[in-house]
Amino acid sequence: MLSKTDQSTVQVLRPTIAAPVFPSTSTEFITVLAHYHRAEIARMAGWRDRIDRTTNWAITVVAAMLSVSLSTPTAHHGVLLFAMVLVLLLLVIEARRYRFFDVYRNRVRRMERNYFAQIFAPEEGTTDDWILKLGDDLRRPMFLTSTSQALSRRLRRNYCWLFLILLFAWLVKTTFIRMQENAAEAHLVGSVGEWVRNAAIGPVPGWAAILAVTLFYAWILYASLHRPKGEGELAFGNVHV
Repeated sequence: MLSKTDQSTVQVLRPTIAAPVFPSTSTEFITVLAHYHRAEIARMAGWRDRIDRTTNWAITVVAAMLSVSLSTPTAHHGVLLFAMVLVLLLLVIEARRYRFFDVYRNRVRRMERNYFAQIFAPEEGTTDDWILKLGDDLRRPMFLTSTSQALSRRLRRNYCWLFLILLFAWLVKTTFIRMQENAAEAHLVGSVGEWVRNAAIGPVPGWAAILAVTLFYAWILYASLHRPKGEGELAFGNVHV
């Protein structure tokens, strides 16, 4: 047991924890909101930069694989299939990054639409519910878009064109006979059977490769055209990147 003198000494040495100071006037609230708005914009811009980097990687992969596959008639068309897999991997990574980006974008748009827009162009019907929703989001942050929604959005914006370029290059490559010795003898495929034989990849028969590409692009088409039900800008609006 500590004596009263020792207890008082411990209390003096123990650091005092000050209670957090909240804004008490409208001026202080505006200052806090302005700084917080800039902080959320910085977060949003950071994740947007990550999204752009992934897209740049995908474009670089497509350009590199096209140059390798189409540079010589003897280059195998499997390089283009490998490029499709790599671009799909980058799409999945970008969709994950987009989900984080959309969280911070949602917060910024709430403040801009419900507070700053009311300053410049006041409208009736705007309530203070947005500030409560923003507080709930800060306490319990949650993703606003699913992985499938993020994949669909990024496909429609950028990746559908990359996959179409790869598909066109693959069709061009497989509809020409690969010449092992003389590129001058290359000619167009004259029958479906010849195309199927040309699409073979080692022990994998041509029909299996064609079926896999067909199913893959059927999914690409569905994911690009499928629009999940949403309501309002914060759900599925036209402002999304």
